[in-house]
Amino acid sequence: MKMSTFALFAAALLATPAHADDLRGEIAAGMPGLMALYRDLHAHPELSMAEVSTARLLATRMRALGFEVTEGVGNTGVVAVLRNGAGPTVLLRADMDGLPVVEQTGLTFASKELAIPASGVKTGVMHACGHDTHMAGWIGAATVLAADRAVWSGTLVMIAQPGEETGEGAAAMLADGLFTRFPKPDYALAFHDAAQYPAGMIGYTPGYALANVDSVNILVPGVGGHGAYPHMTKDPIVLASSIVMRLQTLVSRESNPLEPAVVTVGSFHAGSKHNIIPDEARLQLTVRSYSDESRKLLLDGIARIAKGEAIAAGMPEDRMPVVTMEDRYTPSTFNDADFAERMAVGFRARFGGERVRQVPPVMAGEDFGRFRRADPGGLKSLIFWVGGVPPEKLKAAQEQGAVLPSLHSPFWAPDAAAVIATGAEALAGAAMELMPATAAQ
Repeated sequence: MKMSTFALFAAALLATPAHADDLRGEIAAGMPGLMALYRDLHAHPELSMAEVSTARLLATRMRALGFEVTEGVGNTGVVAVLRNGAGPTVLLRADMDGLPVVEQTGLTFASKELAIPASGVKTGVMHACGHDTHMAGWIGAATVLAADRAVWSGTLVMIAQPGEETGEGAAAMLADGLFTRFPKPDYALAFHDAAQYPAGMIGYTPGYALANVDSVNILVPGVGGHGAYPHMTKDPIVLASSIVMRLQTLVSRESNPLEPAVVTVGSFHAGSKHNIIPDEARLQLTVRSYSDESRKLLLDGIARIAKGEAIAAGMPEDRMPVVTMEDRYTPSTFNDADFAERMAVGFRARFGGERVRQVPPVMAGEDFGRFRRADPGGLKSLIFWVGGVPPEKLKAAQEQGAVLPSLHSPFWAPDAAAVIATGAEALAGAAMELMPATAAQ
């Protein structure tokens, strides 16, 4: 009888490739402390750009490991530097912020924190995107790298980044001199937990891995009036509806079918009563793309369609729709293909081929891509996935069709031990590979 996918992967997790060396044992020895840190971080999340206590906790840990630590970079960011002789400079990044989500995982250490986000509405706060596992894995990597300085040579720059969820943090740290005040990296690495892959799996994507994310607002003016006399009005609901339908052609008829693109109208607000035609409608869009050329095509097309539909509806020139974009644009994340494949070879040697897979890109956003964009000619970067679906839940999904929670879900509770241990080993192993001790000779 053939083994199921679940059984095959479980067997792979138990296997220990010859290249695993002592690193895995060191991380395993430190797991009780890392899990305690994870539970603390999970129970006390903070919103984007307000990660004050989180940053202080991580900074204290890094100082105790012997790093030169600078706090307050890009608002609440932490930069920790460990110089260990001649060689390349490697940057390892973790993100710190939680989300305005009321946790419903049922964990004994579930978050009970409350905060007021930009919306102004008081809400619960949760690490619904797994940044708590990122930070714990980051500390795990820092711990073994600080202890094993004899096996690597170079400069290690470890950053705890604020504001990933809002797309602010990477830009803020760069603007505050991340690449000028501190050693400029030759390589940058990060991992993200994944709600679609088995716990402990590593997924990587050469090339575009995550998307450009734009938030677009359209104010659609009209001429309001009585619902019984529509001929005396210019109905903004009808006009906005025409804009919504025409926007679909940007993807279906204007974008190259081989170039992924998304235009989603997530919000449509207009009117307040059955028999009143309002004087305006408001649309909110999320726009996703990979290349800068595709992004421009979509954004230019949105403005053109909004104006064109208004002209077709007979709106005067001084009553055209107003298209604006939120400032918090997140650029696409591009993994250098050769570098991604090089790291994948090392991951396979370390973890075994069954645990390392090339995976398709996604249309979610991640501001890690800003670091490469800040030095496109020199910096090689890679963000990779670490699967977080607990084995029992994966088995239920495969055998019984159970629905798995996604990232940002109030029910997302990854197999934290598997994510942290795998992430820490992958980061530390990659850094050692990039900074071999022979570089000093």
